[in-house]
Amino acid sequence: MITFIIGLAILLVGGILYGKLCEKVFKPDDRETPAIRLNDGMDYVPMKKWKNSLVQLLNIAGTGPILGPIQGILFGPIAFLTIPIGCIIGGAFHDYMCGMISVRDDGAQMPSLIRKYLGKYAYPIYNVFVCLLMLLVGAVFIYTPGDLFITQILKGDSGVTNPIVWIVYGAIFVYYIIATLFPIDKIIGKIYPIFGLLLVISAIGVFIGVLVKGYPLDNIWTTGVVGVHPQGLHFIPIFFVTVACGIVSGFHSTQATLISRTIKKEKEGRTTFYNMMIAEGFIAMIWAAATMGVMKLGLATAETNPTDVVGIIAKDLLGSVGGIIAVIGIIVLPITSGDTALRSLRLIVSDAMKIDQSKKRNRLGVSLVIFVIVAAVLVFAKMNAGGFNILWRYFAWANQTIAVFAFAMISVYMMRNKQPFFMALIPGMFYMFIISSFILNASIGFNLSWTVSYAIAGVLTLAYGAAVIYCGRKNISELAKVNDK
Repeated sequence: MITFIIGLAILLVGGILYGKLCEKVFKPDDRETPAIRLNDGMDYVPMKKWKNSLVQLLNIAGTGPILGPIQGILFGPIAFLTIPIGCIIGGAFHDYMCGMISVRDDGAQMPSLIRKYLGKYAYPIYNVFVCLLMLLVGAVFIYTPGDLFITQILKGDSGVTNPIVWIVYGAIFVYYIIATLFPIDKIIGKIYPIFGLLLVISAIGVFIGVLVKGYPLDNIWTTGVVGVHPQGLHFIPIFFVTVACGIVSGFHSTQATLISRTIKKEKEGRTTFYNMMIAEGFIAMIWAAATMGVMKLGLATAETNPTDVVGIIAKDLLGSVGGIIAVIGIIVLPITSGDTALRSLRLIVSDAMKIDQSKKRNRLGVSLVIFVIVAAVLVFAKMNAGGFNILWRYFAWANQTIAVFAFAMISVYMMRNKQPFFMALIPGMFYMFIISSFILNASIGFNLSWTVSYAIAGVLTLAYGAAVIYCGRKNISELAKVNDK
C-alpha cells in the first residue's frame, strides 16, 4: 500500500505546487469575464464559484476515471505513480490553460481557439475530430450508465432483446435533450450540485473502505516498474489510452471552454479547472486501488467485466445500501458528461456555421440533427455483438487525439505571450507518440508491428514538435505585423 500512499501524496502536494505555478505563469487578473460582459441568459451566465467547480467536475468525470483505472491497474502498481504525475503536469494543466485561454477570448469554444492559434488548415481537421468525439461521448454515455443501472440497480439483463434497456436509454436521451436546450443555469446549474455531493460521498466512502479493510495493494518494488499485463498488452501506449480521463483527456478542453462562459472572476480558474482535474485524479486513484484489492482477494479477475467490478467493489466496501449509493454516483458520472458533451457540440456546430443560438428555433434545429446521429450510433453499438468495443476504442483514441491539438494550441498561446511553452509542448509530444503508436498498431487502425509503429510514431512526434514551434513563430510574426499597423 506504500506505493498507493506515495501516489496520493504526489497528487496532493504536486497539485498544490504545480497549480500555483500554472496560475503564476498565466497571470489571471481582475478584468471582466465573458460571463459578466456577454451575459445572454443562455450560455453566458455568471454562476457561483462552488457551483462552477462542481459542474466542471461532473462534466469531465464520466466513466473514464472509473472504468479506465479498473482496466489500467492490470499493468500493476505503476499506475499509482503515473496517474498522479500525469494528472498534475498533463491533465490539470491542460484543463486550466484551455479554460483560461477561452476566458481571455470571450468564451470561445475549442474550434475557434484552434483556428486562431493553429491556423485555418488545422481548424477543419480539428473540427472533424472534435465533432466525432462529442457524438461518441453522447452515445457512450447513454450506453454505459444505462447498462450499469439495469445490471447493478435493477439486477436485470442488459441484452438488446430486453425492452427495459430501450426504456432506460430513452429516459437518459430525454434528459439530454432538456439539458442541451435549456439555459445552463436552469438545469445543469440546479441539479449538478446534488449529483456532485453524491459523487464526492461515494468516492470518499470507497477510499475509507480501502484503508479500513486493509485491501492488499502491491508495491512497485515487488512487481517491477511495469508489471506483466494478463493479456500481454504494451504499457506504452495502451495504458495511457485506457486511463485517459484520470490522466489527460481532450474531452475536458471542450468542457472547460463551456464553463469559461460562467465564471465570474479569472482568479476562480485554478479551483474550477485545475483543482477539479486533481479531484478526478483522486477518483481514478481510488478505483485503481479498490480494483487491485478485490483482485488480490479473489473477488474479481482480469476477465471480470469492468462494470461488474464496480458492483463488487461497492458492495464489499460499503455494504448493500452504501453500495447502491456508490453505484448511483457512478451512473450519474457519465450522464453528467454526456449532456454537456452534446451541449458543447451544439455550440461548436453553431459557432462554425454562424447559427444564432439565442433563438429557440435555431437551438432546436441544431440539436435535432445531433440527437438523430447519436441515436443511430447508439443503435449500431447495441445491435452488433462487437459494436460497443469498436465504439469505445474509437472514443478513447479520438479523446487523446483532441488533447494533442489542445496542447499545440496552448503551446502557441504561451509562445505568443512569452510564457514557458515547453510546459505544453512536452506533454503534447508525449501524447502524439501515444496516439500515433496506438493507431498504427491497433487492429482498428493500421495493424502494424510494434517495432514499425514505434519508429513511425517517433518520426511523427518530432514532426509535431517542429510544426508547433513553426506555428508559434508564425503566429508571433503575424501578431507583430498587426501591431505595427
